[in-house]
Amino acid sequence: MDVNKQWNRWFNQLSPFQIIVAFYASAAVISTILLNLPFLHKEGMSLSFLDSLFTAVSAISVTGLTVVSTADTFNTGGYFVLMFILQFGGIGVMTLGTFIWLLLGQKIGLKRRQLIKTDQNRSTFAGMVKLIRQILLIIVIIEIIGALILGVYFTQYFPTIGEAFVQGAFASVSATTNAGFDITGSSLVMFQEDYFVQFINILLLTLGAIGFPVLIEVKDYMTKKPKDFFRFSLFAKVTSVTFAALIVAGTVLIYLFDRTHFFAGKTWHESFFYAFFQSVTTRNGGLATMDVSEFTPATLLVICVLMFIGASPSSVGGGIRTTTFAITALTILAYARGKRNVRVFAREIHEDDIFRSFIVISTAISITGCSIILLSLFEPQFELLPIIFEACSAFGTTGLSMGITPDLHAGGKLIIIGLMFIGRIGIFSFLFILRGRGVKDSYHYPKESMIIG
Repeated sequence: MDVNKQWNRWFNQLSPFQIIVAFYASAAVISTILLNLPFLHKEGMSLSFLDSLFTAVSAISVTGLTVVSTADTFNTGGYFVLMFILQFGGIGVMTLGTFIWLLLGQKIGLKRRQLIKTDQNRSTFAGMVKLIRQILLIIVIIEIIGALILGVYFTQYFPTIGEAFVQGAFASVSATTNAGFDITGSSLVMFQEDYFVQFINILLLTLGAIGFPVLIEVKDYMTKKPKDFFRFSLFAKVTSVTFAALIVAGTVLIYLFDRTHFFAGKTWHESFFYAFFQSVTTRNGGLATMDVSEFTPATLLVICVLMFIGASPSSVGGGIRTTTFAITALTILAYARGKRNVRVFAREIHEDDIFRSFIVISTAISITGCSIILLSLFEPQFELLPIIFEACSAFGTTGLSMGITPDLHAGGKLIIIGLMFIGRIGIFSFLFILRGRGVKDSYHYPKESMIIG
């Protein structure tokens, strides 16, 4: 009883951000232990503790960077354990935790609602339990449909129906959660000429990265009665437009920068699908239909920027998020035009959101930049571009790599682990780890202007 009281007292003293970080850290530790169990490995295979930790954090953060081959290391049981971990990482620890609480008949009190609100980047407490149910329902339906389509289609690629459906189920979960893991041994390279498989993966990647609120609003719009009035939220509009614009811009730039190099001699449809798929997968997918190191440095830097931006808020992805990029760009544009207010879709962006966006992007640049410097120090055998690419991929929880991940030393692996973890929990959760509940200032100093720029 005293232990329970002490636990409750300690639990109540923590801020929601600190609890979320603690939950994700605990999930990473448990996943490390699970992935290190010998009976989940193929015969003769074993993992060191650091490699197990790296794989676990990569799975919890749905990144997909791996220091070992998933297909060669784990057996079928290991694949299903890994899929379970990907669900926790993709949908969110608090989402699945709340679902378990509901199954056990637990009451979802204010503290737990605060945790759900923090984990899903929501601004209000309204409809938290309903939100969780809708997220789970939508994601599970998407994954099941994807698994069935890919499972049936994969029967022409794999020798048995069982293997085809295992491959299909894993591919569906990995794509929907934007995890980037694969059990083919070569990502989607074996499907580089199969546009149907690529299209299904593009669809699953997009549905996972566009954001749960957007999917819920689309579902509400599609199920509304004809006479009902429906208006999409500003979040849904900005997120969707930014997401689509980044995919289009990425596709065009990747093609233009490599039209005389990688795309030379390829047909229009080969070039389009290579460029289009790579643009989509930078949104946090991590799946690849080719070796990205074949691209020119200019294209690789474009991909780095896209990975750094990442997916939408309240989605399975990481990075600074699409709304952060959009608000920052709109603010700079408005200021350049001499305007004080940032307007979009007949609405004005709140000043707090503008302030938060610049905090996120500046902190993310600082963290990623410091990580690149440390990686260059600990991994001098690699050139700078692969290191930059690896760091952006880890922070954006994307999972694409120029092939240096398995050769990282212990120091480099720990840095990438840190970046993947921060990318998943988000910049604000990272900044608020030490903040606690926070105390409002009781007084203010006189203000004074500074010379800027």
